Amino acid sequence: MLRTATLSQRAEERACFSAMDVYQEAVQYLESQNIPVSAAVAEEADVLEEDVFPEEAVSCFLSPLNTESVDFPDTPTTCSKEEWLERRLTVLKGILESEEIYLRELDTLLMPMKALRASAGTSQPVLSSQQVQTVFYQVPELRDVHQTFYTGLKARLSAYDQTEISTGNETEIRCRGFELVVGDLFQKMVSQIGLYGGFIENYVKAVEVVRKCTHSDPRFRTLAESMMSNNGTDKARTTYTFEALLYKPLDRVTKTTLVLQDLLKTTPTEHRDYTALQEALRLSRSFLSGVNESSQSKREVTLSRGMRRQLMRDGFVVDVSEGERSLRHLFLYTDLLLCTRFKHANRGKQDQYRFCWYLPLAGLKLRWVADKERPPETNARLHNIRTKMYVLRQQLLQQLRQNPKTSRSLAARSQKKLEQMELMLLTHLIAYRLELHSPSGKSHALLFSSLYELEEWRQAIHKLTTTNIETVPPDLLTLTSSCVKLRMTQQPPLHSTNAGLNEESLCGTLSVAIDSAVGLQEPACVYVCVEVDGFKFYDQQTQTHSSVLSLNPHWDQELSFQVDGAQNLRVLCVSQSNGQDDTVLGKNTVKLDSKTLNKRWKKQTLQLGQVELTLSLKYCPHPLGPPSSTVQQPPIFGVPIETVAKQEGVLVPHVVRCCVEEVERRGMDEVGIYRISGTTSEISMLKAAFNTNLREAVTKLRSAEVNAVSGVLKLYFRELPEPLIPTELFQSLTRSLDIQDQNPRLVSMLSLLQSCPDANRHTFLYLLHHLQRVSERQHINKMSLLNLATVFGPSLLRPPVAGQGHLGPTVDISQEVVVQVQVVFSYLQCNNLPEAQLSLPHDSDTEDEATHI
Repeated sequence: MLRTATLSQRAEERACFSAMDVYQEAVQYLESQNIPVSAAVAEEADVLEEDVFPEEAVSCFLSPLNTESVDFPDTPTTCSKEEWLERRLTVLKGILESEEIYLRELDTLLMPMKALRASAGTSQPVLSSQQVQTVFYQVPELRDVHQTFYTGLKARLSAYDQTEISTGNETEIRCRGFELVVGDLFQKMVSQIGLYGGFIENYVKAVEVVRKCTHSDPRFRTLAESMMSNNGTDKARTTYTFEALLYKPLDRVTKTTLVLQDLLKTTPTEHRDYTALQEALRLSRSFLSGVNESSQSKREVTLSRGMRRQLMRDGFVVDVSEGERSLRHLFLYTDLLLCTRFKHANRGKQDQYRFCWYLPLAGLKLRWVADKERPPETNARLHNIRTKMYVLRQQLLQQLRQNPKTSRSLAARSQKKLEQMELMLLTHLIAYRLELHSPSGKSHALLFSSLYELEEWRQAIHKLTTTNIETVPPDLLTLTSSCVKLRMTQQPPLHSTNAGLNEESLCGTLSVAIDSAVGLQEPACVYVCVEVDGFKFYDQQTQTHSSVLSLNPHWDQELSFQVDGAQNLRVLCVSQSNGQDDTVLGKNTVKLDSKTLNKRWKKQTLQLGQVELTLSLKYCPHPLGPPSSTVQQPPIFGVPIETVAKQEGVLVPHVVRCCVEEVERRGMDEVGIYRISGTTSEISMLKAAFNTNLREAVTKLRSAEVNAVSGVLKLYFRELPEPLIPTELFQSLTRSLDIQDQNPRLVSMLSLLQSCPDANRHTFLYLLHHLQRVSERQHINKMSLLNLATVFGPSLLRPPVAGQGHLGPTVDISQEVVVQVQVVFSYLQCNNLPEAQLSLPHDSDTEDEATHI
């Protein structure tokens, strides 16, 4: 293989070309594509940068990448250490400048993405949603990786320059040269180089879409042939073609090895960066070599329909076999799933993989279920690990704040412990199981702590199983041994590996208010699952209760997270069917920005597949205490309604709404509904469930006998420590009943109702509207307004108790019942009852702050 040129050699070669040479090359390329070049454009040759590339550049990725096959560079011996460090600084500044240009190019490429995505939902789209996905595949992720790298490198170089200016002593400057540490930044960036694998795999498809739409749609042609980018601080602008910008990541990834070589050559062996840069160079070379090998394997293994076997996805999962849980590296190929055991090699040797099992995709059946509740001893063990992780991280942060020059060996040991404990959590903190069943009778189960991650794997596998590809029996030894070079994921998804003192991540309380959804194709019981990332000291996932069967589900449910290091919020909408497996209808990710989130609610609309979900976010930053054991939901029965409403963030408690919805779903034609009692044991079971876990309670409510559901609602009002209609209104309502004229009587009673606390008033109005709807079916259920008032009156209104601050006359027991029934009956007869407000508004920010994602 020919050795590729170094960056400095390439720079010298490029300097040999004049601006006109570059322009002529661009013109020739455009003409080869049958794109006319006008004379007016030719006159602007002096302002055009090299923004197109020869046709051979496109085809080079149909064959193996041109990677440099060299050993790690030897350290030069002809220069002094001062000269090394000076050259090293020059290389670093050149890398920074190159990164800045690359980021501007990626930003230019991404600039039209939102507009194109928005137009995809219109009647005249420029690109379809699938085409937008294809064209911009992995580009936002690549941009984020390089932005993080650029920001970190710029900050360290700036800090070094400031020290150099303030320190006049030449000896101190040389010492500072050894203090300039950037190896971790390169290592972190290269550890994510696997993202380029997906981009490379998708590149040809993306170019095909761009070319096709450029020729067929004048609107896209205008965009694709004149993409403008500012050149940094000056006002000059560079014109690119869309296709040229798509090529930039390909060009960039091939330069990574060369950049690392140049930097390593100018880094003394005793420098703290040397080992990290060696590892980064090894990973970079391994990735490019893996892409080459992948290209070779595509040509060598051809499946049915002319398709070639290729790696589609890989990552770390928990595999369960004979009751044992083990962390495994899973590889998804075009026609099969390969499960391997990663074996980390000692320094200087290559990592290896050991074969565990494989399943052909043909006929593979998938099923996911929520894992069974963990036993108490497992919860106790997990809590113990979380507590140790929290203490260890707090100690490490304190050391770094007090002494930023804390011993690297001490920090490394603490970091290693954090990673080991997080790995234990990753293996045992399981919530979901993905079952794989092959027609041959073989079955395997993969465990996940994240429903979002499980769904990504399920979608990727399911998409391939629908193509009915025949499996070519693999050479398992060869396939497994090639995993080291083919892998796109380098390490398990451990937050502690890459987490530092990131001021942009969230630390405090994140509240998520799930409002409602639209867009369902048919009525369904739906719930929303919400996940956050960051350190796993605290629970990172929770769910709403399941909605009643509806096309437009409402939850008005507030979820709360204690977060540390959180940067992303993942939201899934799941349909729950009786007797069938749950189905994920859609998912989306929200970037959590500490600069835009605050203590006021911020409304957002998320597109989850075909479902449009409305939610609100607010964030309160504060120091976090040690993780507590499983948080118990405060009880709701026998608790003042204002307290329950406040802790749920609503005006009408969920127990009331859920019971009412369930009665209206299947109890409106039940004879004697609310009059005939349900089974005492079932009512007690539902009460206990509502007192401990709302989501589980609603699930049980769906299958409970409907009279037990109505019994739970009556029991809730009966056990309120203070009645729904405040006791102090009893006498005033009694006097209102004496008003003979109905209209003035109702006006007086409605006026008294306005003086009730908000939660009491809105819950009472919500119940009244429900009971009126029940009475509309009285020809079937035999429950008139008077019958309903007789059932609910004693529970909703009670006279004051003598000797407890009450100075008025006592009420006879017979008169008491009459007043209770007549008050509720009068309210039920009102035809213009105010509408009940179910929850507090969560969109208190101005309208222009509401966002659509």
